[in-house]
Amino acid sequence: MPSQSILAQKQQFVADLAEKLKNAAGGVLVDYKGISVEEDTQLRKELRENGVDYFVVKNTLLKRACEAAGIEGLESAFSGTTAIALSAEDIIIAPKLLYKKAEKSDGKFSIKLGFVDGKAISKEEVEAYAKLPSKETLLSQLVFMLQSPIQRLAIAISEIEKKQSEGEATA
Repeated sequence: MPSQSILAQKQQFVADLAEKLKNAAGGVLVDYKGISVEEDTQLRKELRENGVDYFVVKNTLLKRACEAAGIEGLESAFSGTTAIALSAEDIIIAPKLLYKKAEKSDGKFSIKLGFVDGKAISKEEVEAYAKLPSKETLLSQLVFMLQSPIQRLAIAISEIEKKQSEGEATA
């Protein structure tokens, strides 16, 4: 039986993790066994630079935190080595970076499951998110699509004006 201080620490950790899970836009659970310390350090640095919180967590504590946060459907991922990547705003960046790492690792590093807005998603759905363009790319594509008809209208008006001025010059 753990001492009262250790039990209190674990309860506080579960409460803090549950709060992080509630506030996260999305998260990815991975199996990190077999990657070197150097690879892990590089991955952590890249995730941190992109605003993703990544850490190793005990399965029992993660299970309790998910229950407290109201996230269901992740139970099958609570075995083996587990790390979790949480993103507060961008639901695409964590899957994108972790999928890239999983592809390069030859099976040493793999995606287990994920969640978006408190709902569990499968490994395949995490990979689908990873293959989406970044938020900035999607926004620039949207702006271009919205801007295109306006540009065409401006060109048409300009051409009409040119033809009218040419007609007046010849008359």
